[in-house]
Amino acid sequence: CAGLGDLEAVGPLLDRLVKLRSGPAVKARKAAVYRERGWREDAAAQIADAAAGADDPAERAAYVTRAGELAWERGERENALRHFEEAVRLDPDRREARAGQGRALAALGRTAEALSAYRVALAKQPLPRYALELGELYESLGRERDAGAQYALLRELVRKAAAHGVDGDLVLGRLEADHGDAGAAVRRLRAEYRQRPSAAVADALGWALHRDGEHEEALRYAVRATEGEQGGGVRSALHVFHRGMIERALERYGPARRHLGESLRINPYFSPLRVPEARAALARLGDPSVAAGPESS
Repeated sequence: CAGLGDLEAVGPLLDRLVKLRSGPAVKARKAAVYRERGWREDAAAQIADAAAGADDPAERAAYVTRAGELAWERGERENALRHFEEAVRLDPDRREARAGQGRALAALGRTAEALSAYRVALAKQPLPRYALELGELYESLGRERDAGAQYALLRELVRKAAAHGVDGDLVLGRLEADHGDAGAAVRRLRAEYRQRPSAAVADALGWALHRDGEHEEALRYAVRATEGEQGGGVRSALHVFHRGMIERALERYGPARRHLGESLRINPYFSPLRVPEARAALARLGDPSVAAGPESS
């Protein structure tokens, strides 16, 4: 994930690279830059061109998977699923596509198939973020024991990865904030943010602070994660949801209503656990009262 610095510096370098070579890999890199700037349609066009120009099935599967992820971020569950299924057809070992299938199938209400897709993704290469997603899907279904098993697996995977020098503090911090010790999550994510500041870490730290009761400081990080001029050009439904919930805790009801609604417009299916929370929070906030005057910002 790109840092919170100015992404404009990437442009000249990318332009020089394109002049030297214009193959699928360059188009895929352009897609990544466009996504970070929030230019979703341009990113989708570039990754589609990259996939069309790739000769190797595994390479093409990687680009098709990325196209599916872009579609998923926009809430296009059927389109995302088509991409993920195509990627799996091209490369059955493409674990990112298997996990993507799990997300899209869950959003379509095809729960048994979603669980199966996640299990395959974890069997092929167990990654902590897939364990977190599967655990939260189980939790949304009321299967607390199965969810707990996935959260325990996540902790074990992070521990093993750390022994090989792989950092898993971001995903572990996210787990602790929502399903463990929020204070421990804050400490872990503060250290992570000092070392690797990014929109994703700013969001996770802000949410952990909120869960730990530090709403004012939480909002500062949530703003960093969602304001384009500070590097959060990607409109993440989860990040915007977090900001809305933090604003609600601070009784900033106008911005809270606006951001919670935006999260559902970006992707109405972004999380099996958080989407119902967003809808319930919006229902409790209700429509702004005409008598109350303009909403505060």
